Amino acid sequence: MAIIGQTISHYRILEMLGGGGMGVVYKAEDTRLGRVVALKFLPDHLLHDREALLRFQREARAASALNHPHICTIHDVGEADGYPFLVMEFLEGQTLKHRFGGAPAPVDDLIDLGLQIADALEVAHSKGIVHRDIKPANIFATTRGGAKVLDFGLAKTAGAPAPLDVTVSAPPELSTPGMTMGTIAYMSPEQVRGEELDARTDLFSFGLVLYEIATGRQAFSGNSAALISEAILNRTPTPAGRSNPDLPPKLEDVISKALEKDRRLRYQSAGEMHTDLARLKRDIDAERSVSAARRETGAPPNAVAPRRRMWRWAAASIAAVVFVALLAAGVFMAGGGAATIDSIAVLPFVNASADPGTEYLTDGITEALINNLSQLPDIAVMSRSSVFPYKGRDVDPQAVGRDLKVHAVLTARLVQRDDNLSISTELVDVRNNLHIWGERYNRRLADVLSLQEDISRDITNQLRAKLSREQREALTKRPTQNTAAYQSYLKGRYHWNKRTEQGFRSAIELFQDAIEKDPSYALAYAGLGDCYTLLGAWTILPPRDAYPRGKAAAMKALELDEKLAEAHASLARNKLGFDWDWSGARTEFERALQLNPSYATGHYWYSYYYLAMGRLDDATREMRRAVELDPLSVNISAEMGRTLIYQRQFAAAIEQERKALELDPVFALAHEMLGQAYLYTARYAEALAEGQTAASPHVVARAYFKSGDMANARKTVTSLKELSKSRFVSAYRIAQTYTGLEDKEQAFEWLERAFEERTLRADFMKVDPWFDSLRGDRRFASLMRRAGLEP
Repeated sequence: MAIIGQTISHYRILEMLGGGGMGVVYKAEDTRLGRVVALKFLPDHLLHDREALLRFQREARAASALNHPHICTIHDVGEADGYPFLVMEFLEGQTLKHRFGGAPAPVDDLIDLGLQIADALEVAHSKGIVHRDIKPANIFATTRGGAKVLDFGLAKTAGAPAPLDVTVSAPPELSTPGMTMGTIAYMSPEQVRGEELDARTDLFSFGLVLYEIATGRQAFSGNSAALISEAILNRTPTPAGRSNPDLPPKLEDVISKALEKDRRLRYQSAGEMHTDLARLKRDIDAERSVSAARRETGAPPNAVAPRRRMWRWAAASIAAVVFVALLAAGVFMAGGGAATIDSIAVLPFVNASADPGTEYLTDGITEALINNLSQLPDIAVMSRSSVFPYKGRDVDPQAVGRDLKVHAVLTARLVQRDDNLSISTELVDVRNNLHIWGERYNRRLADVLSLQEDISRDITNQLRAKLSREQREALTKRPTQNTAAYQSYLKGRYHWNKRTEQGFRSAIELFQDAIEKDPSYALAYAGLGDCYTLLGAWTILPPRDAYPRGKAAAMKALELDEKLAEAHASLARNKLGFDWDWSGARTEFERALQLNPSYATGHYWYSYYYLAMGRLDDATREMRRAVELDPLSVNISAEMGRTLIYQRQFAAAIEQERKALELDPVFALAHEMLGQAYLYTARYAEALAEGQTAASPHVVARAYFKSGDMANARKTVTSLKELSKSRFVSAYRIAQTYTGLEDKEQAFEWLERAFEERTLRADFMKVDPWFDSLRGDRRFASLMRRAGLEP
């Protein structure tokens, strides 16, 4: 099948990546989304093989049911001229079969890869999916050091009958037609015997993979399938530590436990293996930190001992060593000393259940914990939008600490099984990679509120923060006693944070459901207020419909709890955008920031007030504070660029918007603001491209106009007016477009309409260079006066 250079569906084939008995893989470009993908085709000789087709379909179904950073993502499935194909994420790197070239892997790499593979298997098993062909060739090591589990073609869903036999791969793994499913050298004993399989078969195979990359050799080998099968059933492999003396004894113990022939004595879950590997990694890092501290202080080293004896010593005394090291470092004290923990980032909880329906819970608990810890005095807590870019990524806490400039990082994994929750937490001092604290919590879903309280209290105790009685009450204050209402609220915030029209509408339903379950739930009213206020601000709904609902909800929230900073900020944004009540907005903003000085969104919305007043320096100060508090928020980063445009610092604005696009390459506001900055610097072709990317008609029309293409410039505004006949289109947007075409009469006609429908951005017009050509006109002064901005 010669297809390089061809376009199949909307995938342009670039090159062949490789092939095997069950598939041929090509690198391709997704022309719709502009991304590189991998296309896997069933080879010619298997097109009419029913079992092979079933396996191909099974791979698509199994992998697409999983959403995890260490499982290769299946984007799509299709067919071209009778050839079925899978569309997968494109990976750069090597499989473990080739990664280490037959040599033992470094211990750090081995543990990191083991943690990631265990995490992936825990997710698959929690969904009832057993892989049944875990081997080095099916685990990909990316160039960034991450692991990806591949090829779920032999996967079996719990309760589904297993197919008896199929050709699964070619030598040297010694799989042949007619044998039991899997690859002989990596089968479990029960797999060799053809017994019913469960998740523990994957753990045996995983143990064989760890053994091989730890020693550079297979645990079971032979010249025939029969010899290998006999060894798997009856022989114990040479201890891994004998083949690799640098291997920590505890890692050898992990491998040995995974390779127990009796599955009742083996690890019972991938989570258990993950926990043991994580504990080992922590102990190794702690031992290194202690050694480094000795070298820095000049303390006499211990007598040199063989490496394996040192490992045993570390394993036996690590608790005492860590305790002494922590006392020496002073990490438990919140005041005084250079090692004070005065800043923390709570990373998004990992959803180890792999059920997208649980995402609201992991995201919600993370956000609630951030809000709770923000009550701590003298400790800076990174905001939600600063930490959520790390969601779904395999991250190093020390790297996160450097990125966010914090002293401590909290990581956690959540598993939900039916109505039971299991959360594992770890708090790390990222300056020396020392484990400060860790705990596992096992609760029922109905106890999620008390669970959050316990985690907040335990972290506070470890940081030794000194809280007033009021602060202690705020830290553990329950927003509601109704668990069902709280879950609806968490789901609502989950959808609200998507910042899409459908996300807002779903959030409104969920917040209303929370209020029905608990009519005194102030936070739910605040969430409802946020939804309607932004639906109006973004002109998704007519402002006269949306803003009053948002205002009523925010005021109800404050009636129930006057100390909700979010509700004050939501009310202030409402007064600013709809009422043009400038003094009232300022009062609410100041109250919000008094209650929560670290509320980044409050600072950037407050900058709008100063823009309305024409106080550019004050607006810039508030925006810079917002950026400091939330450095990874693409929205705040783009808004900083807007402020620089209003300062007439166009080169700096271009640089700022490029930084925003590094955070999110498709963020529309950043493209729109970048397009405007290009217009002001006469870079019209670039402005046109940015305006088209952002679907921003006024930027597009202005770029055409400045390039001398009047036909397309006029066509842009005509299309926008036609669109307004079928859906709500802001009159302000049309006024901007006519301003860009230097058509004053039409611009003022539409600005008057925008004034009437309340879409006029009065908070921007005094300083926005877009309207410089209109400022000398008395009609402009009249608009500003009627909006309360001129005497």
